[in-house]
Amino acid sequence: MNHATDTSEIRKGLNGVVADVSAISKVNPETNSLLYRGYPVPQLAATQSFEAVAHLLWTGELPDADELTALQGRFRAHRDLDPTVKQALDALPTTCHPMDSVRTAVSVLGARDPEADDSSPGSELAKAERLTAQLPAVIAYEQRRRRAGGPTEPVPAREDLDHSRNFLWMTFGEEAAPEVVDAFRVSLILYAEHSFNASTFTARVITSTLADLHSAVTGAIGALKGPLHGGANEAVMHTFDEIGIRPEESGAEAKERAKAWMEDALAQKKKVMGFGHRVYKHGDSRVPTMKQALDAMIAHTGRDEILGLYDGLEQAMDEAKGIKPNLDYPAGPVYHLMGFDTELFTPLFIAARVTGWTAHVMEQRASNALIRPLSQYDGVDERPVPGA
Repeated sequence: MNHATDTSEIRKGLNGVVADVSAISKVNPETNSLLYRGYPVPQLAATQSFEAVAHLLWTGELPDADELTALQGRFRAHRDLDPTVKQALDALPTTCHPMDSVRTAVSVLGARDPEADDSSPGSELAKAERLTAQLPAVIAYEQRRRRAGGPTEPVPAREDLDHSRNFLWMTFGEEAAPEVVDAFRVSLILYAEHSFNASTFTARVITSTLADLHSAVTGAIGALKGPLHGGANEAVMHTFDEIGIRPEESGAEAKERAKAWMEDALAQKKKVMGFGHRVYKHGDSRVPTMKQALDAMIAHTGRDEILGLYDGLEQAMDEAKGIKPNLDYPAGPVYHLMGFDTELFTPLFIAARVTGWTAHVMEQRASNALIRPLSQYDGVDERPVPGA
């Protein structure tokens, strides 16, 4: 029986399909480069604040001193946890995944946003700024709530701290060391944007229906929850846990155990998360910068066994398969050394990527066409209903 009705080429997963144009970021897999609005991302991570990079993604240009000060002021106005959002989070079980909690919080924030239905450019930008400023309080409270086993008191935001420092303050209730703040800032910048990935494309599809910005972000969170996209940074730490994190052992000892684990995993044809990328074939362009941040965190904490596990897995995978790490591979251990619980790693991804998502929402809305691909039917041929 021949079910085919169309001879067009089918690209599973839309592999290789160019769906639209975008001026926000450029991924060049051949040169292993990533640009935000034309700027090399490693240079941005080395020199810019997260707020400045957010402004760049939203507007197309880095802010001058006055623009940056004004943006930081607008961020500070929305840093504290909305009481209604706290109520919604407290109503959720601590056994659900934090991604469920953050997804719910974004829906609540969208329902309460006074400009929810205003899709004018100025309103969209204001909502993007508010949501980016609001998410750290949500994620920080979610970790504290889970550790407390239920409702607790959020840590109030501080006016004297920048975005990255305040995020860490609201999570841990103490000021982080400069090395920790810098590694965190770098991670947020590297996670901020990455072209038409699964969650970004989801946000653009939702926006193309003329749905509101918060709906688009909520859908993007759902896409990011999957382990083939954002969940990989959590999976990396689960791998480290399975091998066994032993702070008392040397880096060399940890490395040998990690190599043996990887060799056994590959022999059993296990899928090991944190390696390979759908776009990059010669290694993720963001990894060297994130690895520098990991090295700084290891030097700061003295946790050489983490570096041993990292190096052992990377070397064994490279020798056996020639597959390189992606950004999630160094990011997971960095967040672990900062004190974040593993299940909060993907929400941290949200806190950064919301800038890229909302930049794409605004770009999609500015030149919109409903995204509605076709499918080729491969089901049963037409047949009569019994008794008709």
